[in-house]
Amino acid sequence: MRAAPRPLPSSLLLAGLLLGAATPVRSTETPDEPRPIEAESLRGEPLRRPELPVEFRQRQEALLAAARAGLDAEPDDPEAAIWVGRRLAYLGRYREAIAVYTEALERHPQNAALYRHRGHRYITTRRLEAAIDDLSRAAELTRGEPDEVEPDGLPNELGIPTSTLQGNIYYHLGLAHYLRGDFEAALAAYREALAASTTADMRVATSYWLYLTLRRMGRKLEALEAIDPIHLDMEIIENHDYHRLVMVYRGKFDPEALRAELGDRDDSLQTATMGYGLGAWYLIEGDRRRARELFTRVLTGDQWAAFGYIAAEAEMARGDA
Repeated sequence: MRAAPRPLPSSLLLAGLLLGAATPVRSTETPDEPRPIEAESLRGEPLRRPELPVEFRQRQEALLAAARAGLDAEPDDPEAAIWVGRRLAYLGRYREAIAVYTEALERHPQNAALYRHRGHRYITTRRLEAAIDDLSRAAELTRGEPDEVEPDGLPNELGIPTSTLQGNIYYHLGLAHYLRGDFEAALAAYREALAASTTADMRVATSYWLYLTLRRMGRKLEALEAIDPIHLDMEIIENHDYHRLVMVYRGKFDPEALRAELGDRDDSLQTATMGYGLGAWYLIEGDRRRARELFTRVLTGDQWAAFGYIAAEAEMARGDA
């Protein structure tokens, strides 16, 4: 049986209590030098390390220092390595995060959580086949084992984790397949993710991608059945945008009203999420012009690590829109 997740090292907990956490948004500061290239887009364009607000960056750097101290104290602890990798990723240092996970996997080749987190960052850096390999391995290692809640590195306003290890493994595996246009494989992964979804937030997010996957496969009735359990009065903590998009798909919300909500900002996470979700719906419904407009708008923003951004990029790279 899998051991219960270890509590965070005391240094991490103390830093988190003292410093808190924030969701990154675009900074208006101009760096003196070009930011390092962290990845290459699916269209072959360089993707530079995100520019972060000073306060958020300073908080995360302090939390990273605490995580490194925890790893120095317990160098054979895979959980400590995971937190160093996660803190690096929150700072946009994705290549370093992947290197930390890779080094830890050399010591702990049977640790599913390390594969899960490295797989996530392979998606961020557009290494989709490597992501599928890692996440598939994580799925193998956890098959038949009890699931466990994953602690949040950027806690929501209630401080309540909304996902599990196995739920995240299959959720990210489904996304990697979806981005590659392998909807059959994405469907199988999302069904597993839904089975592991223990909160309303996870059910909403998984049902959103499950619906889009089935619609892309031409299975409209099944797609509608997949989102039928998602209703207006669900108590959602984090995934409000996914929830509203599912309401569009169910015919409960006006897509044009949601589109108008985006306003003039192209650099927000909401624009990436809502822009892709609406664009995908228009594409499925046969309005390629509006789909292309929305995908293009998403790609003019700077949220290139967001799943909606990567999905819009994939659509444009494949020429589907």
